[in-house]
Parts: sequence; structure tokens; C-alpha cells
Amino acid sequence: MAELRHRGARDTDPALQQQASEDKGSDSELKVEKDGVSDSESKVDSGVPEVPVPPDDTPEVLNKALSGLSSRWKNWWVRGILTLAMISFFFFIIYLGPMVLMMIVLCVQIKCFHEIITIGYSVYHSYHLPWFRTLSWYFLLCVNYFFYGETVTDYFFTLVQREEPLRILSKYHRFISFALYLTGFCMFVLSLVKKHYRLQFYMFGWTHVTLLIVVTQSHLIIHNLFEGMIWFIVPISCVICNDIMAYMFGFFFGRTPLIKLSPKKTWEGFIGGFFATIVFGIMLSYVMAGCRYFVCPVEFNNDSNSFQVDCEPSDLFQLQDYALPSVLESATGWTTVRLYPFQIHSIALSTFASIVGPFGGFFASGFKRAFKIKDFANTIPGHGGIMDRFDCQYLMATFVNVYIASFIRGPNPSKVIQQLLALRVDQQLHIFNSLKAHLTEKGLLPALEEAAA
Repeated sequence: MAELRHRGARDTDPALQQQASEDKGSDSELKVEKDGVSDSESKVDSGVPEVPVPPDDTPEVLNKALSGLSSRWKNWWVRGILTLAMISFFFFIIYLGPMVLMMIVLCVQIKCFHEIITIGYSVYHSYHLPWFRTLSWYFLLCVNYFFYGETVTDYFFTLVQREEPLRILSKYHRFISFALYLTGFCMFVLSLVKKHYRLQFYMFGWTHVTLLIVVTQSHLIIHNLFEGMIWFIVPISCVICNDIMAYMFGFFFGRTPLIKLSPKKTWEGFIGGFFATIVFGIMLSYVMAGCRYFVCPVEFNNDSNSFQVDCEPSDLFQLQDYALPSVLESATGWTTVRLYPFQIHSIALSTFASIVGPFGGFFASGFKRAFKIKDFANTIPGHGGIMDRFDCQYLMATFVNVYIASFIRGPNPSKVIQQLLALRVDQQLHIFNSLKAHLTEKGLLPALEEAAA
């Protein structure tokens, strides 16, 4: 009875009727959110792929040569041939030097960003969201301006101080970066359209998460490169080795599924890839640690206005004797082994590349399954898009950067001197007198003066 009285009162009261209609509208809107009645989500529920499946772009020469093979072995040969081609290209760009490597990293970053944003556009293109692509690329430009500006100021300090326009841009770099981002933020707010608010904020978040995953971590790759090309090449090579060896072990011996997100991954491939990557990392580190070209930090020479990789290798890249544990000593008959300290660090890099690195691939697999696509793109036959090849590399780059900052990098005297030279004369004299008093108090200055005499 109380319910009937309440219903009758609602029918007679216009205000209650209006409130009821609004509640009904909000309920239906919530139902749309939950049940996925929107155009794009209904396609997912009905099993129709959100993103068009790219056609098979395998070169016609390979298709004809492998026409007699089953699809499994055909895919194996296509992947193998293209993998060898990519490895050869990787060696070629290493030969060209660090500047070319940085440009390749930037190109890969832009292509990965394009592939992810294109998926978002393909999903929501029917809504004709205004300025979506324009703002996405604008935010990419802003973030790259910020990160690369920080890098230029940090590693090209002398050059920046020498050129007046660069000095002004460096001084106000963060303010300019913030102003550029704020402009894009305001443009996004002005582009909001009624009935599409939720989707527009979805895409705003989509763009920023993509920037976080792609741009930020590619910037860390460049920072690793400045520490020495070995910190760039060994981690990337370990990920490549693990990817290849896990595929090989899984292809020939795989029986036990590893994870539902990626049904083709097996425990046999995971374990085989782990041990193969550890051995590969130790061997590659031994070869590269003895070459100055790979171990010296990449520095900018102000006299020649070019990069140089020449230095006296640190203790990390000097051969040292290590005592073997008693178990290994009884098994091998050796009491000591001669290694580069970097080889020990390479074990940590290889372990991460083999155990944690694949989770970057699993994350990408989950992302692709969410939108029912096989690959991010069809740039590389048999491999998919560029993002399909670099899903683990970005996670690896972050680990290497954190590892260097935590266990390797120490104070850099050259950067301290550069900052001191940028100070006023009175500030330089004050620091000089303070340092002189400190050294005199410790009794080091007289000894230095006697040695100089």
C-alpha cells in the first residue's frame, strides 16, 4: 500500500514526474555503460573486431618460395628471415654511431605512438571527435620538446651557454614547456562536445597513457645511451635473444601453456629462453667490455661540435680475478676466474629481460585482445607493427635507467665544473675559497702544493 501511495503521489506531482524521468534517463545511461550498448562496445560484444584486421603483407617472393609449406612452418621461415634482416639493420645503425641511434629511437617512438593512437581512432572514429588526432600529435610534440630540451641542457651545457638563443631557451625551458602543454589542455576543453564528453575524456586518457608508455621510456633509452653504448646494446640484445630463444624452444619443445593472455607462450620456451639469455648476456658483455667505443660515455666535443666516445675505461670494464665457490671449484678445477665486473651486472640485466621483460609482451597481448586485434600494425611481415617488437624494450629501458642510477652512476666532476663555470665570478670565488678552506682543514692542500712543487 505504501508503494502504491508513493506511486500515486509521483503521478500527480509534476516535480516528481520530472525527477522520475531524469532518474530513468540516468538509469538507462548507466545501463549503456554496463551493458555496452554504445556502437563501439556493441561490436565487441557481438564478436566483431573493433579495428580492421590488416591484410597479409608478406612479400610475394616469400609467399611463392614457401607456398608448399604448412602455415606453421611458413610463419616460422618468414619470422626467421625478417628477424635476420632486422638484426643486420641493428648492427648497421650501431656502426653509424650514437647520433644515428638517437634518431632511430626517436623514429621508433613516433611510429609506436602512431600505431597506438591509430587503434584509438579506429575504435572511436564513428563519433567524429573533434581535434582528437590533432591534439594527440600536439601533446606528443610538447612532451618531446620538454624531454629533449632537458637532455640538451644537461649534456650540451657548454654549447647552450655559448649560443645566446639556446641559453634563453634553456633558462625558460620548463616555463615554455608548461605553456605549450597548457595551450593543448585549453584546446581540449574547448573541443568538448555534448553527448561525447565521456568518450573525449577516454581519448584524453588514452593519449596521455600512450605518452607515458612510449615517450617517457624512449627518453630513458637515450639517457642509457649517453652512459655508454654498452648500456644501450646489451639490454636490447638480451631482450631480442630472449624473444628469439623463447620462440625457438617453444616452437620445438613447447607443450605446457604459460599464460592465457598469450596462448602460444609455453613454459618450455620461457625456461629455455631464460638460460639462453643468461649465457648470451655474459658472452656479449665480455666481447663489448674490452672495446672503448662501447664502454665510454657518449659526450659532446665542443671543439669539433660532434659526439665522441673516447675515455679511460672505468674499473667496471677492467678485467679482475674472482674466487670461485667451492662447489664450482671442485667441478671445474679452477680456483679463480677472470671477468669484467660488467659481466656480473649483465646477469642482472639478462635475468630481468628473461623473467620480467616478457610481461611487457603479456601486457601488450592483453591490450590487443581487448580490441580483438592480432598486431598493432602490419609494418613488419610475420612480426606485426613496431610496437609489437618494442613492447618489452620499453620496460627494459626503465629498469636499466633505474639500475644505473641505483648501482652504477656516481658524481660527475665534468658536470659540476660546467655548472661552476656558469656562475658569476664572485660566486666562483666564494666556492673556491670554501673548497680551499675545506681541503686545508683536512690536510690535503699542503700535500698537493708540495707535489706540484
